[in-house]
Amino acid sequence: MNFSRLWEKDVTPDPAIIEFTAGKEKQTDLLIAGWDIVGSMAHVIMLHEVKLISDEEKHNLLNALHALFQKYLNGELKIGEGVEDIHSQIENELSDMLGPVGRKVHTGRSRNDQVLLDIRLYTRAEIDRIAELTGYLFEKLISLSNQYREVLLPGYTHMQPAMVSSFGLWFGGYAEALTDDLLLLSAARSMNNRNPLGTAAGYGTTLPLNRSLTTSLLEFEEMIYNSSYASINRGKVEMAVASALASIANTLSKFCMDICLYMTAEFKFIEFPDEFITGSSIMPQKKNPDVFELIRARSNFIQSLPGQISIITNNLPSGYNRDLQILKSLMINAFNDIGECIEMLIYMLGAIKIRRNILDNPQYNSIFSTEEVNRMVRNGIPFRDAYKAVSGILKDGAFLRTMPSDYSHEGSIGNLCNDEIKARAEKLLAEFKTIPITALEEKLLKYA
Repeated sequence: MNFSRLWEKDVTPDPAIIEFTAGKEKQTDLLIAGWDIVGSMAHVIMLHEVKLISDEEKHNLLNALHALFQKYLNGELKIGEGVEDIHSQIENELSDMLGPVGRKVHTGRSRNDQVLLDIRLYTRAEIDRIAELTGYLFEKLISLSNQYREVLLPGYTHMQPAMVSSFGLWFGGYAEALTDDLLLLSAARSMNNRNPLGTAAGYGTTLPLNRSLTTSLLEFEEMIYNSSYASINRGKVEMAVASALASIANTLSKFCMDICLYMTAEFKFIEFPDEFITGSSIMPQKKNPDVFELIRARSNFIQSLPGQISIITNNLPSGYNRDLQILKSLMINAFNDIGECIEMLIYMLGAIKIRRNILDNPQYNSIFSTEEVNRMVRNGIPFRDAYKAVSGILKDGAFLRTMPSDYSHEGSIGNLCNDEIKARAEKLLAEFKTIPITALEEKLLKYA
């Protein structure tokens, strides 16, 4: 006795209604299928613990779920024709394998908390994956900062040459930006890492569930205590995660904008090998930074994600509403996009070429003027008087070159504090530790 839909009763639903309401569920559900199986294994262990299923039923269900997990790993788990989603597919396959025992897997569980659980487990793993990639990008930026700490660069404000900077300061600045992005991502992870299983449709159940057990089995930090909040916070967690991803995307977008600018013929501060850039079908001289433009565009789109989530969720009543279904594909696409952008940026930075003599150009003489003011200040001249004196000779002044060794305070070109920045990143990255899905499944299978 199989059901195409877990909620189906005696009336056959209109196919057009089913197709529309299912949306993209079949595609997205296959991405969370492994987590659905792992969550079901923890649920079965708990059902046995509270004596709602027997020893034999627990044994059979866990082994059947393990067989389905192997199908998932091998890419053989599919959602059948006419089956609404992965939850229905798994319960149908359990019923095919075990008969009535297979249908006991849904005891004490609503599809609401089942979906919530799958999404949180998937999101936790994806957050950790993005954190790891962000860590790799951080390491690349810090390495480049240390490598080129002595190579000077004009610093700009208002798109005008302003003061002396360095490639060490430029790379290091974006590295430190990633540490704040990781801080936001860590907060979002903590908010996400709470167990909704057992809250059912948002109002609990009269069955004697042990929610603390599933919280421990699935390695959540804690449970969502109030059953109604499990539904109310749909969109809240997604907003937190989206905001963290948008923060990373903001860093990527701004960095790629700098790269596009620095690659222009007018700047020519950096370049990449010909095989890393594209050309024009009509203009032979063109060397286009297409990769960085695409990262910039995709990152800018990711920055719109919190707004999209807000538009969907900001006027919904409490309890589950089908509007929330759309959030799943939005988040999956965002994780995919930000991951691909970070990977490609790391790859491109491995081939970056830095120009070392930029400040030899006399057009940048004026950026040493502030340091000339500081030299006068060190000789006892009041700052405002020194400022006015240097302003008067800017038109024809050629000032002494400033070197990194002239800077000593923390965070300047002569004292980048890269070790401190790296220590901060390492401390944050240590917070992203989830057991892999295969190891978690193996752990749960031992209860069979």
